[in-house]
Amino acid sequence: MSKKRNILFVTSESVPYAKSGGLADVTGALSKTLAENGHKVIVVMPYYASIPAELIRSAEAPFSMNVWMGDIEEWCLVHPKKINENLEYYFIDFQNYYFRDGMYHNLAMQDYLDNPKRFAFLSQAAMYLCKTKQIKIDIVHAHDWQGSAALAYLKTHHWNDEYLGSAAGVLTIHNIGYQGKYPKNDYSYLGFREEDYNQFIFEDFGGINLLKGGIHFADIVNTVSPAYANETLTSEYSHGLDNILRMKGEQYIGILNGVDYAEWDPQNDKLISKSFSVKNMSGKASCKKDLRQHYGLAENDAPIIGIVSRMVEQKGLHMLANSIEAIVKNMHVQFAILGSGDKGLESYFASLPDKYPGQIGVQIGYDNTLAHKIEAGADFFIMPSLYEPCGLNQIYSLRYGTLPIVRATGGLDDTVEQYDESTGEGTGFKFFDATERAIYNTVGWAISTYYDRPQHYRAMQKRAIQRSFSWKDSANRYETAYEHAIQIKKNKTQA
Repeated sequence: MSKKRNILFVTSESVPYAKSGGLADVTGALSKTLAENGHKVIVVMPYYASIPAELIRSAEAPFSMNVWMGDIEEWCLVHPKKINENLEYYFIDFQNYYFRDGMYHNLAMQDYLDNPKRFAFLSQAAMYLCKTKQIKIDIVHAHDWQGSAALAYLKTHHWNDEYLGSAAGVLTIHNIGYQGKYPKNDYSYLGFREEDYNQFIFEDFGGINLLKGGIHFADIVNTVSPAYANETLTSEYSHGLDNILRMKGEQYIGILNGVDYAEWDPQNDKLISKSFSVKNMSGKASCKKDLRQHYGLAENDAPIIGIVSRMVEQKGLHMLANSIEAIVKNMHVQFAILGSGDKGLESYFASLPDKYPGQIGVQIGYDNTLAHKIEAGADFFIMPSLYEPCGLNQIYSLRYGTLPIVRATGGLDDTVEQYDESTGEGTGFKFFDATERAIYNTVGWAISTYYDRPQHYRAMQKRAIQRSFSWKDSANRYETAYEHAIQIKKNKTQA
């Protein structure tokens, strides 16, 4: 895209400041890449209690700002942080909403009941920020349900504003399973029009659905892989929004996420025991030995299957829990597991090292260094997801020559090429049924390839390492989507 744009990101999280999942990785990397491409990018997000003050400290002083929510005037503090000439963050400091134990829920994993107010305030604050700082915006890019209200405010409150009135709206759905569905009691505070409370915009079985409203007001809606875009047009995967998405027609697209190869590349990864590359794979053996030592796995010729995952049903970990013991009893294989989430799954997986010493290693929680060690030291990486909008770990695994074993859904299906036993082509092993039997059989297929067709395994490793899913490619597709959204907005204005 030749024309440089002023782009406003409205997001609830972004690395390196706050992260609960892949959303933070995407907003952090995509904003950075767009800025490198010459666009002016402003990222607006909350100032959470968990963000260290020194991380957002800046030469520019914080300033106060008023924000109208319905007929209530709120005041907040805003902390600007200039990253470079083209990228600037603004942290919305409203302690009543954001200085809490968690970003979305309390320590007992219960949603904050005022989440609609918290994130609608973020969205409206992003609008008022542009007016306060007199920044003319071309694109408002909202992320997930937490940023969706920004598009409603853009089109209904600020449609004639000199700084926002000509902006087009883009909504990225990172996971349609989370929609911002809450009771209607906060609707008046949000300040949306009464006529917008209907089955096609915000109304959802007597409550409100913020993502649904964002879809309606967006000029372009995208999700984070082409396959997931197709899946979410069906009732099986849409969590009730397939009809709304089908109404968008060609204005609903899939753009595959990229990954940050500056962080995830075995050639320059400082967190692993020894670097390696497609030209010299010898360092991977050192990484495998290091991983074994960390987990207390037996020193033998068994391949290691790695897992770095949230332990929740979406990730298919309940199915793996019902098949992993049969796998280690009947196959010469080891597991290195890192994750947290559902307490029942945590408890089950944490019990396995005592039952299968030397075969299964488990660490509950998240450790970035260990995640890198697993990617580098494992021979396979399993992701048996029920659905996966994009997925990043399978892409990391490819770059580390750690062949993915995945369910063929969403971004997993888009990024992993099925192994062809007759030719040796492919970059991983895919299964289709969401069953324990499918996991067991596909792991068996991968293990048999490792032992019985080692030339195929090694060729697949080298092929996988050379696959590239860079943010540069993804950013180019977003630039095209932005231009499409701007044209749609112009056509609507002229109609």
